[in-house]
Amino acid sequence: MEQKIQEALAEIQRGTSEIIDEEAIVKNLKRYYETGENYYVKAGFDPTAPDLHLGHTVLLQKLAAFQQYGGIVQFLIGNFTATIGDPTGKSATRKVLSDEDIVKNIQSYTTQAFKILDESKTQIVFNKDWLENLGASGIIMLASNLTVARMLERDDFSKRYASNTPIAVSEFLYPLLQGYDSVHLQSDIEIGGTDQKFNLLMGRQLQKAYGLKKQQAVLMMPILEGLDGVNKMSKSLGNYIGVTDEPNDMFGKILSISDELMWRYYELLSTKSLDSIKQLQKGVEDKSLHPKAIKEMLAMEIVDRFHGNGAGGVAADEFRKIFAQKDIPTDLEEFEIELNSWICQVLVDTKLEPSTSQARRDIKGGAVKIDQVKISDDKMMLQAGEFVLQKGKKKFVKIIVK
Repeated sequence: MEQKIQEALAEIQRGTSEIIDEEAIVKNLKRYYETGENYYVKAGFDPTAPDLHLGHTVLLQKLAAFQQYGGIVQFLIGNFTATIGDPTGKSATRKVLSDEDIVKNIQSYTTQAFKILDESKTQIVFNKDWLENLGASGIIMLASNLTVARMLERDDFSKRYASNTPIAVSEFLYPLLQGYDSVHLQSDIEIGGTDQKFNLLMGRQLQKAYGLKKQQAVLMMPILEGLDGVNKMSKSLGNYIGVTDEPNDMFGKILSISDELMWRYYELLSTKSLDSIKQLQKGVEDKSLHPKAIKEMLAMEIVDRFHGNGAGGVAADEFRKIFAQKDIPTDLEEFEIELNSWICQVLVDTKLEPSTSQARRDIKGGAVKIDQVKISDDKMMLQAGEFVLQKGKKKFVKIIVK
């Protein structure tokens, strides 16, 4: 049993930024394996937009992991708190949503979420069901648990206060209401992004204040970088992969990420075990596996998840037929290359570059592609296969690695 608990804990810890009260999580796991008793894991989702992107699914992947080890997910739709607007990270009071928009977004969210979560181990709850009934006295009692000074410790509030940017009193209520959700649901664990720490801890504080015999553990997940590998995945920045993207588009976008970012996506988005991922990393390091092939495996896994088994393989075939040939001349000069040839030397031998030093600079500058995917590793050793090697927009050759 101890081994099962440690294996479960390793998957729960995977990719996390911070865990508060890990001992409580271990106790829940132990009780589940000893008695079969489930525990409850809460995550809140404000229906502020109809579509999810892969950044949003980081939390869903973690919830799905808990479901494998006895967790029942409390998938909380913030249809009451959405009328206030989560102030986290906002530099101004956010516009509230209409009831009609909220209903549409809820339907879209849940449909997409169940592509990852086990519906039989998920409770969809709406905080309007209990928060509307708090009443004036309930709200006053709730507000008495937090001082203005403590609230202004939040980074976003302190910055807005210092710059004389208006803060609506209703925004102060948001973390209190989110914390009260944990009181009502008697959650054992709550998960959220690193930017939600203040609100997540509020649940622990209020569970104690309201006399619950437990305080929820808190697990925080990092913010997923977008396609640029730098900024948070965001529709406004255009660096996102939407879960409703067409299979071919989704596949191509994943292939466009850097080799370094690929491992980050594996850790946070893949369902492969940690041991399996380590073996893939080892294969890339010892040159027995090509990074592009590993990236294709990730792309196929994610496309399958959102478009059904087999969709990833079809997208891979289409990508090779269409996208990999886009803007590439049909009469390419061919070069036979020895296995484990150094990429910079290959660029010189195929006359795409005048020197290996220039080749290094162009690789670092993003000017070199293999099958239209930018490479960033100037130490790459080429593995067996046929590839289109490209320098800039107009120089192409076909290389055959024996």
